Amino acid sequence: MNKKIAIIGGGNLGIAIAEGLINNQFIQADKMTITRRRTHLLEDLKGKGVSVLKDNKAAVKAADIIVLAIKPYQINDVLAEIQPELESDRHILISVVTGYSIKEIKSAVGDHISVFRAMPNTAIAIGEAMTCIATNNGSDDEIKMVINIFDQVGKAILINEELMEAATVLGACGIAYSLRFIRAATQGGIEIGFDAKTAELIASQTVKGAANLILQEENHPEKEIDKVTTPQGCTIVGLNEMEHQGFSSSLIRGILASFNKILKIPH
Repeated sequence: MNKKIAIIGGGNLGIAIAEGLINNQFIQADKMTITRRRTHLLEDLKGKGVSVLKDNKAAVKAADIIVLAIKPYQINDVLAEIQPELESDRHILISVVTGYSIKEIKSAVGDHISVFRAMPNTAIAIGEAMTCIATNNGSDDEIKMVINIFDQVGKAILINEELMEAATVLGACGIAYSLRFIRAATQGGIEIGFDAKTAELIASQTVKGAANLILQEENHPEKEIDKVTTPQGCTIVGLNEMEHQGFSSSLIRGILASFNKILKIPH
């Protein structure tokens, strides 16, 4: 990639994005800048050749793509700080800040800047994030480029911005839902004879394998379920018991509860 990237905010998320892009050789380290007041916490990235700065304005001047990876309470001050340095014919602004709309960001930086929102989940730390991306003024080429950036740290898709809160619930909160399933399966494994470590390994790898069956084979989940539910077998008995106890309905109700909650959260 020939573009230069500045990540404003060298916290866990900013570091994960930087490391993912560098480790996948998507961008050379010397074409990346990352900012943080306590720059000593970014020594590993600095050692790889990344420019580490305290000055957000200087970072913007040195870059073509700016990723805002800051806390929500910081965004207004940071946008006001960097706005004079943004150029419409050069810069693309990508926000991974929760809860701030494109309209709100553009009101601070102007309509002339291409603005994207991106919502990755915590699996970005291991390069397996699900990232949902939205824009209302990005060109086709810019959209392809932003999706390509986040494909380096997992899988990225373009969605309508009005679905961003839903994406947060299904993708970001969904990490916790999946982990709770693994934890429950582990506890069940202990009850039927495994030690905790072995049960956790079996449950975790099984979930990973199940997900890859869908992602790689592009089959409907029920088609894969049918392959392991033989007549009068133990799998269908277990599935039916889970459904009698409200397995699917409780998961759906949990997703809806999280969604209703996020709609009520103020900035």
